Amino acid sequence: MANPTVESEKSCCGPSCCEGTSTKKASVDTVNEAVRERVKERYGQAVKAVMKGSKPSCCGSSASPGIVGTDPITRDLYDAEQAGGIPEDALLASFGCGNPTALAELKPGETVLDLGSGGGIDVLLSAKRVGPTGKAYGLDMTDEMLHVAMKNKAKAGATNVEFLKGHIEAIPLPASSVDVIISNCVINLSTDKDKVLREAFRVLRPGGRMAVSDIVVRRELPEGVKRSMELWSGCIAGALLESEYVGKLQAAGFADIEIEPTRVYTKEDASEMASGCCGGEAEATIKALDGAVMSAFIRAKKPSRS
Repeated sequence: MANPTVESEKSCCGPSCCEGTSTKKASVDTVNEAVRERVKERYGQAVKAVMKGSKPSCCGSSASPGIVGTDPITRDLYDAEQAGGIPEDALLASFGCGNPTALAELKPGETVLDLGSGGGIDVLLSAKRVGPTGKAYGLDMTDEMLHVAMKNKAKAGATNVEFLKGHIEAIPLPASSVDVIISNCVINLSTDKDKVLREAFRVLRPGGRMAVSDIVVRRELPEGVKRSMELWSGCIAGALLESEYVGKLQAAGFADIEIEPTRVYTKEDASEMASGCCGGEAEATIKALDGAVMSAFIRAKKPSRS
């Protein structure tokens, strides 16, 4: 999967994205750090915006501060029963693409870790499911998100919740300390998914399971789309092909891998995803994304010791 280039001009996208523009070549580490900083900036701005009244969005035009709307990836993820008892700010600060807490089939007494926990909704839902004898951790790198998450923890009165600051490529927990790992539309944002999955495997106990919602692509995207900084931080450009996802999970040591599509995004959805990022390449980008992007449940297990 290609990394986006660091450009001297505002990032664009599309199959012929940056022809004629001046492009500064950077080392892989520099590019990766640039992506990470753009993701932090985007989600920090997004959570500030929703706290001021905008609707949640990570992937469409409404992710920009001051623009009110809900993009096709983040809408309609939690029903009224699940939302009951969860602080409204946690719901507002949800930027996911699925409901991994339902997927994970959590049991009382289990320890669960949410990679990229944002405003904390999936952590708080998990805490309710594992009960007072269990524990729910949330890990996030964005100060604004962690601030909102801590406020939501206090509002919910959750005593079995702990939020950690850090990167999903270097989880600040001991090996074999977690029963279940969940994540909601975050792994696609990392530029080193192999490291993320190795770390997930490391902290899981033998027999532990991974149950995440993520964006997956059904066919190769054009290089211009994959190199767009805005589409990377907006959930799309960094998404893996289904076969790539399976291969990386296997390489990390996981078994019993399943990928279940939950929604394939249409041309209309693609128009929202690409809105505001693509300039003259918008039409080509929308065509490239139409039917190529899906939300999916990804399940995998860490084998038990023999």
